[in-house]
Amino acid sequence: MTSTGQDSTTTRQRRSRHNPHSPPHDSSVTSVRPQTSKRGVKKGAVLRSSPNLAEVKKKGRMKKLSQAAEQDLVVGLQGLDLNREARTPSGTGLVFDEQLNEFHCLWDDSFPEGPERLHAIKEQLIQEGLLDRCVSFQARFAEKEELMLVHSLEYIDLMETTQYMNEGELRVLADTYDSVYLHPNSYTCACLASGSVLRLVDAVLGAEIRNGMAIIRPPGHHAQHSLMDGYCMFNHVAVAARYAQQKHDIQRVLIVDWDVHHGQGTQFTFDQDPSVLYFSIHRYEQGRFWPHLTASNWSTTGFGQGQGYTINVPWNQVGMRDADYITAFLHVLLPVSLEFQPQLVLVAAGFDALQGDPKGEMAATPAGFAQLTHLLMGLAGGKLILSLEGGYNLRSLAEGVSASLHTLLGDPCPMLEFPGTPCPSAQASISYVLEALEPFWKVFVRSAETLEEEDTVEGDNVEEKEEEGPWQPPELPILTWPVLQARTGLVYDQQMMDHYNLWDNHHPETPQRIQRIMHRLEELGLAGRCLALPARPATDAELLACHSAEHVDRLRATEKMKIRELHREGANYDSIYICPSTFTCAQLAAGAACRLVEAVLAGEVLNGIAVVRPPGHHAERDAACGFCFFNSVAVAARHAQAVSGRALRILIVDWDVHHGNGTQHIFEEDPSVLYISLHRYDHGTFFPMGDEGASSQIGQAAGTGFTVNVAWNGPRLGDADYLVAWHRLVLPIAYEFNPELVLVSAGFDAARGDPLGSCQVSPEGYAHLTHLLMGLANGRIILILEGGYNLTSISESMAACTHSLLGDPPPLLTLLRPPLSGALASVTETIQVHRRYWCSLRVTKVKGKEGPSSSKLITKKAPQPANPGSAKGMTMPEGNILEAGTGKATSATSVKESTPRQTTSETAVMELTQDQSSETAMGGAAGLNQATSEAATGDATLDQTTSEEAVGGAELVQSPPASCADSQTPPASPMQGATTQISPSKLTGNLRTLELDKAQDRTQLSPMLPKSPLEAAQAPGPQALTKHLAKSGHSGQKSDTPPTQ
Repeated sequence: MTSTGQDSTTTRQRRSRHNPHSPPHDSSVTSVRPQTSKRGVKKGAVLRSSPNLAEVKKKGRMKKLSQAAEQDLVVGLQGLDLNREARTPSGTGLVFDEQLNEFHCLWDDSFPEGPERLHAIKEQLIQEGLLDRCVSFQARFAEKEELMLVHSLEYIDLMETTQYMNEGELRVLADTYDSVYLHPNSYTCACLASGSVLRLVDAVLGAEIRNGMAIIRPPGHHAQHSLMDGYCMFNHVAVAARYAQQKHDIQRVLIVDWDVHHGQGTQFTFDQDPSVLYFSIHRYEQGRFWPHLTASNWSTTGFGQGQGYTINVPWNQVGMRDADYITAFLHVLLPVSLEFQPQLVLVAAGFDALQGDPKGEMAATPAGFAQLTHLLMGLAGGKLILSLEGGYNLRSLAEGVSASLHTLLGDPCPMLEFPGTPCPSAQASISYVLEALEPFWKVFVRSAETLEEEDTVEGDNVEEKEEEGPWQPPELPILTWPVLQARTGLVYDQQMMDHYNLWDNHHPETPQRIQRIMHRLEELGLAGRCLALPARPATDAELLACHSAEHVDRLRATEKMKIRELHREGANYDSIYICPSTFTCAQLAAGAACRLVEAVLAGEVLNGIAVVRPPGHHAERDAACGFCFFNSVAVAARHAQAVSGRALRILIVDWDVHHGNGTQHIFEEDPSVLYISLHRYDHGTFFPMGDEGASSQIGQAAGTGFTVNVAWNGPRLGDADYLVAWHRLVLPIAYEFNPELVLVSAGFDAARGDPLGSCQVSPEGYAHLTHLLMGLANGRIILILEGGYNLTSISESMAACTHSLLGDPPPLLTLLRPPLSGALASVTETIQVHRRYWCSLRVTKVKGKEGPSSSKLITKKAPQPANPGSAKGMTMPEGNILEAGTGKATSATSVKESTPRQTTSETAVMELTQDQSSETAMGGAAGLNQATSEAATGDATLDQTTSEEAVGGAELVQSPPASCADSQTPPASPMQGATTQISPSKLTGNLRTLELDKAQDRTQLSPMLPKSPLEAAQAPGPQALTKHLAKSGHSGQKSDTPPTQ
């Protein structure tokens, strides 16, 4: 699957969101890198230039950029501000207020959501010294006007009255909701919790701090417009998003919800709003897990203008691991987020997906959540706020919070002890999500590839679900955090400028390359923030680990040659010039890389950059090539393994625009070194020419699969193209490989303005690529300069990478266009080749038992009790049933439905929703702004329907996934056509009271199922409850074990 070019974008019609503009193509700049195919010494060769080099060089002079092209580059870089030192906020804010522990369940000491949660967190943070490292903020109360950004005044007033209720009254009111308890201090603490997040919003957007975390309770993401639900009273992240938009004029907010339970309250708040992107990754199990809503499935993507801005990744089995979560972030969240370009990221940070949590039953680790936090820190200029939600295993919760806070503070992500690969169930869920989102986001062109039968190899299903049985929480690994003297090492020696071309003053590989980079680093204050390390020459033993003795001796002999002999010797190689200082400089470049490796492995620094020349990645074992003499990256890799005394797993990422043929050959049989190169190939016509850089080159013998080539087949590759390769290919393989050290052949000749590469990667783009790699190998990453021949471009690009290595957030990245079709073809081609070797690349369209659940509808049949005693005394209401969460009166006899891309259905259904179970008890207050009648819309959404287990006797009807891409008509929204506002005090009269033997029903229903909507309907409205609680009958102890926060 190769492409003849990369100048055409997809012709597929999709909604234009950000009016992308493709940059102009400068066809006047072509490849000027040598285009000959020779590698070794050519005896008796005469001096001559390769054909393409001759086109751009005349009488030994390199073709300079035209004045217009140079001006374009300057203009393009004017908007780039790398001098962020004075304005870049630093510090991590933390809100932790002891007042938030002043409420608990009065009638159940074993209730999972209790003060001991914050006690455990505090103890962990003190033990690890994190409290003193954060900027402490006092919690404040959220004002009613602030809460009203999301909640109704009537509901807020009702919650306020709970301060004056006695235990019996509180228990009666709590019983009208699903899985909540009330305490006289609940309202005060909920206001403090919401206000805590708002305080961090002010601090982050006011540049007081860089990011922050609110360690608060009660949680909030289940709370709806007028409905308490799942331990939640007020929706903290929803209020914070609206507050940021109103007070700080923020236009785009990303909300990430990684709590194991779906945050339906947050979703319903924003499901018509394109200014808020909501992403939730949660346990679903085909609707069997709380809150039992079809709205929690991947097929729900939002409504009206908000269609495509709701993203649900449903897990359909327990035991999901770090690899599953990371894969969802890489394939779904990050690509969408970069297109959406949020200005603020809010995280509903529940930690009940961690190993050992009794409710989540997942197998994620604290290190995994550190990785997720790190990935989010690359968005919105680093403006990131985590708000605590669930988490009920005290040790897991404390360690999860600690790991995320370490990451916010800039500490390196711990290595994943068991990285693994995404399980088949996760791959299926992610593939359906991609399918659902493809019509709305340009980045998802051909994002989920079908796995052909011939590509299937033994071991595809590498993580099948284990046998059914009691779930045993595994033991959490003990995390360690390195104590570093300095963060970033910098190696540079001006002596490396002594290598220069005696015959061509305009040769692209000029001594000024490293001088200009260092000048820029010093100018921006970046050099002063790094630890300067002295360069040293590589020893013979270090060089001989990658090169032959003959090659080393031959280069050493050039030190004593005369100028004419040097001229002749250089002509024996491909694109090489030699001067008397060449050997010393090449030896120093390789040794500088080795010195940096020593510093990183010894913990002297976390990461580093080597500003060195001559470059090295073209150098073969026994021959110089393409400006390169000793392969510095390869020598550094072998030195790292020698220092560690074992075959250290090393990832080499080569983003130089030319293929690193030398590096590939040195490691092609070695499975301990994973080599990934992204380069211009142009069907074998771009230097170093031939098929060595083709995607079909995968390594040999034991190293098969450990050589990965992304072969671009044309110019103009930019940020979008490299990032799509990172998300779909580079990072999935890298996480699966789980390297212990990352080395980057950091050539910047794919940068905008480079005369050899003719590509358009921006300095901001390089900063993002660097940041994403920093999550690997415990943060041990080293950038070693390779190519790059526009002095301005390489200086700005290396400075941007240095910012990232120092922990500065990557700058906002403006993607002016979607990935080029040719770039997508190249990435897809490499994925197809390597899918056989890397399970993480097998995100496929799966047909089977999980597929039909994609757009399931629930069709009403005659009521079938869940068990013989559960329906005692139950009668069906006549006429209309109010749909909670929508406020919509839905006929029980005929309802038209729509899924996100299925506008109508001939199936007659009744919508019974989880919200309805509590919302009807509340008098339908959630419908204050969402009242919709069928007559007004003609289409009723089924996105909030409970599962078969929740309703009893409901039939699941499949809607084919194929319909996702066919419909062009947006579905009816729950809020479209609103005609009626129903107050909580009037709802009681709208429903027929149903007599239920609640005590008998609840003892027989599964504790994981919500209340029946019919059961909840008998409860009085909130105003009636407020006035008559003392006279109201008490239903007895609630036997529904609270399934959620």
